[in-house]
Amino acid sequence: MTAKPPLFHFDNSYARELEGFYVAWKGAQVPSPKLVLFNDRLATELGLSPNELKGPTGAAIFAGADSPEGASPLAQVYAGHQFGGFSPQLGDGRALLLGELVDREGRRRDMQLKGSGPTPFSRGGDGKAVIGPVLREYIMGEAMHALAIPTTRALAAVTTGETIFRDGPKPGAVLTRVAASHLRVGTFQYFAARGETEKVRQLADYAISRHDPDLRDAEDKYLKLFRRVVERQASLIAHWVLVGFVHGVMNTDNTTISGETIDYGPCAFIDAYDPAAVFSSIDHGGRYAFGRQPVIAQWNLARLAEAILALIEPDDLDKAVTLAADELARFPDIYGKLLLSGMRSKLGLVKDAEDDQDLIEELLSLMKDQSVDYTVFFRRLAETAEGKADPAAALFENTGAFVTWHNKWLRRLQLEDAQTAGLKDRMNAVNPIYIARNHMVEAALSAAEGGNYDQVELLLDLLSRPFEERPGFEANALPAPEDFGPYQTFCGT
Repeated sequence: MTAKPPLFHFDNSYARELEGFYVAWKGAQVPSPKLVLFNDRLATELGLSPNELKGPTGAAIFAGADSPEGASPLAQVYAGHQFGGFSPQLGDGRALLLGELVDREGRRRDMQLKGSGPTPFSRGGDGKAVIGPVLREYIMGEAMHALAIPTTRALAAVTTGETIFRDGPKPGAVLTRVAASHLRVGTFQYFAARGETEKVRQLADYAISRHDPDLRDAEDKYLKLFRRVVERQASLIAHWVLVGFVHGVMNTDNTTISGETIDYGPCAFIDAYDPAAVFSSIDHGGRYAFGRQPVIAQWNLARLAEAILALIEPDDLDKAVTLAADELARFPDIYGKLLLSGMRSKLGLVKDAEDDQDLIEELLSLMKDQSVDYTVFFRRLAETAEGKADPAAALFENTGAFVTWHNKWLRRLQLEDAQTAGLKDRMNAVNPIYIARNHMVEAALSAAEGGNYDQVELLLDLLSRPFEERPGFEANALPAPEDFGPYQTFCGT
């Protein structure tokens, strides 16, 4: 009788190559695992069979109760600066890395469970998660992926049959997260803070092999690794800002080496444009406000530089500091150029013009002063190519100030070869009409907590094509109703 092939073809390099960087562990048993969402497209990317994983076997695996053949479940250790204060040991307090898969395009991907029970790094917590935050991460990850923003993604969400107390009784749940890796700035900080330079080197070599293999034989490979991470993070934050995304908890343990968005806790998309927008219930000082994200990203990268200085120039620390500082100083310029390029695209501009920065800043100032919805505005602006400002002007109380700006924009368009030809399509291709608006997410999560996942599935379908206007969904393209009130989000998964 022919043996049945394994469900997963794991190749677990982290477990194999980085002994001492984790604790081997297993998920907790749960009474009644049930699969409530499964990402067929991602499963296919990973070379998995959706049909084989949608039954009880898959539910038990994704709940953490059963370890599939070939898995090496482990809890990773890391440190991190959280709201500016350093915690020398954090680690996976409610997560387990099951193993790694090589997808159909040859990319190595981590498969991790979140909410699968306590680990040695739980710091007194129960290691569990509840359905609301699990589904929030699922929704937000898929929304960001559809917007072409580097992100971790969810493969599955299961309920466990448990009742977990988080501000009252909630259904227990586990998320299966897929990532390019779970290497963080905080991973390097953990070993650097302990003075374990060889382990920092081992980790850096692993990161290079995994994310930047072309640097393996470079003489200054550690400095170049830092350069790559700076570039990836600058690109990521520019992508966030261009779509109005606020991460909410940009601690160094949430800053990836891969440049992916990770840990969708107190995150949100802005409605009205406001650089000071904060949604996290614990960010009382606005450290991680929408407009501060590039500043914080550079600060986090400085912490990575500190952790690897001894690798950059082992015999000359002063030189290492100078070299790392020079690389870090490139961040604002890289970020600024990417943001300017992205904003030009949002305005339908192809060529570069000297006054574009002023044009953009004047617009953003108007939007801030008059609390104009960021996403709606750019879709409305695309309708004004013929010179009629009405669709966008209706968003402003002081329409005169907007019309003045609008005329400047129309004059700027005349510098383009195509002028207004194809302008609307060009703008709509980069300006989403549908985002994961806070009120829609909350409504879907509220229904799911009661056992109804229809709104979650509908929202996921809508967000999978964010640039495509769909009849019957006009209300989903609008800001929250006035009675929705101030919005707060909370850490959960």
